[in-house]
Amino acid sequence: MNAPATETRKFEAEVAQVLHLVTHSLYSHKEIFLRELISNASDACDKLRFESLGKPELLGGDGELHIDVSWDEAARTITVRDNGIGMTRDEVVANIGTIASSGTRRFLEAMSGEQKADARLIGQFGVGFYSAFVVADKVTVLTRRADAPAGEGVKWESDGKGEYVLEQVEQTERGTAVILHLKADEDEFLKAWQLKSLIRKYSDHVAFPIRMPKEEDGKPTGEWETVNDASALWAKPKSEISDADYIGFYKSLGHDFNDPLAWTHNRVEGSQSFTTLLYIPEQPPFDLMMGGRDERKGLKLYIKRVFIMDAAEELLPNYLRFVRGVVDADDLPLNVSREILQHNRQLERIKAACVKRVLDLIEKLAKDEPEKFATFCKAFGNTLKEGISEDASNRERIAKLLRFASTKGDGAKQTVSLDDYVGRMAVGQDAIWYITADSYAAAAGSPQLEAFRAKGIEVLLMFDRIDEWMVGYLGEYEGKKLRNVAKGELPLDEADKQKQEEATKQAEPLLKKLKELLGDRVGDVKVSARLTDSPSCLALSDYEMAPHLARLLREAGQELPESKPTLEINPQHTLLKRVEAESDATKAKDLATLLLEQAEIAAGAQLADPAAFVQRMNRVLLDA
Repeated sequence: MNAPATETRKFEAEVAQVLHLVTHSLYSHKEIFLRELISNASDACDKLRFESLGKPELLGGDGELHIDVSWDEAARTITVRDNGIGMTRDEVVANIGTIASSGTRRFLEAMSGEQKADARLIGQFGVGFYSAFVVADKVTVLTRRADAPAGEGVKWESDGKGEYVLEQVEQTERGTAVILHLKADEDEFLKAWQLKSLIRKYSDHVAFPIRMPKEEDGKPTGEWETVNDASALWAKPKSEISDADYIGFYKSLGHDFNDPLAWTHNRVEGSQSFTTLLYIPEQPPFDLMMGGRDERKGLKLYIKRVFIMDAAEELLPNYLRFVRGVVDADDLPLNVSREILQHNRQLERIKAACVKRVLDLIEKLAKDEPEKFATFCKAFGNTLKEGISEDASNRERIAKLLRFASTKGDGAKQTVSLDDYVGRMAVGQDAIWYITADSYAAAAGSPQLEAFRAKGIEVLLMFDRIDEWMVGYLGEYEGKKLRNVAKGELPLDEADKQKQEEATKQAEPLLKKLKELLGDRVGDVKVSARLTDSPSCLALSDYEMAPHLARLLREAGQELPESKPTLEINPQHTLLKRVEAESDATKAKDLATLLLEQAEIAAGAQLADPAAFVQRMNRVLLDA
């Protein structure tokens, strides 16, 4: 059934929320509306240029794609018009009346929280069109898709307060015009010099001409003049590009108000020629970790400066999804489909080159600009760790770039590299020791570190969620195995072995008593070689998951097999001597259970019955 020629519709609920937040939160960044509308127009021109490769008739004799920005002081309007692909009625509803992206809710949450005035989120979530309502109390859109007849033009109009009107109109020209009816206090945007300065500030490197009416002595001449650079920045020689040019292009490319942290621009010549311009942002996009793996932006892919696709995920692996930039290839076949791109050998070579350039850039930061590298680690260190499992061919390079807190450091912010650690290993030490926990304090305060501190052996403190999973793939570094201080048997010299055997023999009655008191809550009870000050700790097998990680996975709804921990004890501790001497069975059981539960808490495990733990603790305290 055909849609009526004119109809009034309500905005989807989330669109209404976006409109409210944008119009009430971006008062200090309201000028971004022009950047976003021009970016949308540029995308429309890119899409038409790509579709016209297979259907030249879409250009209809008008192959010079451009974006026009005009104003009318009397009518108090600004118009941004493009002759790009245009939209059908259904596309207008899908692109403006509805937001299908699952990232929208995270955008709404971010804008509602501490970052509510963070304008850089606008473009990243594809809701830039709505920034028009920051300066306009009514917006009109006139559009016709390039392959639709003139009688199927679409008019969309709304005051941004909950409803919009759709109307079928005669539209002789393809493309889209967005007309902003400005609010009473927004006269500054009706000045030619202001519009021109904003275009040069935010959109100078858009690859299509942005035109404005030419004026002489303040009067229009009837001609148009191009006011932006309108060239592919990446195609210029590096000697002709200033840092300001690179930064300006990045901001228009990434919808970011911040400068990039670093960038790399390279041209590869040979049997396959291509250009890459890659940026590392200063701050992570909001959705990098929460859904970012599925919604990442990727790189823009061009072939001979013809736009092919946005978010070309095949050009970089997941763990480098924070990188922004452009790849322009000379000799990929122009008729290649998006499915074939995934299997194209030439593209694999470009991907390998992009990965190399990014890792080179990060290594350069680590070597020459420690402050910038520290900023990078804070923003993207965890994301980079994913590369240990995803990119076996570059595993060693990635591992060199990772940084961890250490027992030789002073707090969580003072970190060391694996090279630092290996370089100061004790004579005879054959392993890189580490511990995982769910916070720095939990890692640094773990009782399992006591013997290592006593012997002066450095231990890496890992407390990010990804660490235990990552280390499982790394395995070793520079020929040294990575070993968790809480797992397996500790390597002991002959003197320590003899002491351990004697301590175990002397503690046999205590061990037997604890096993009986704890029953099936433990797999075993042993004398610990790890403890010097604490009474107890948990010990895991080499392949057992750390309790804090198991807890997080269970909280996320994953089912894990139940495992019984091994309780290690320090028989010389006063609490153990009290258990050994306690003749009252109930009191002895309380003490034994508390020894287990405090070991579980220290390891990050979740207590099966916290209420019972509190009651048991109260009984012991009152008895004391």
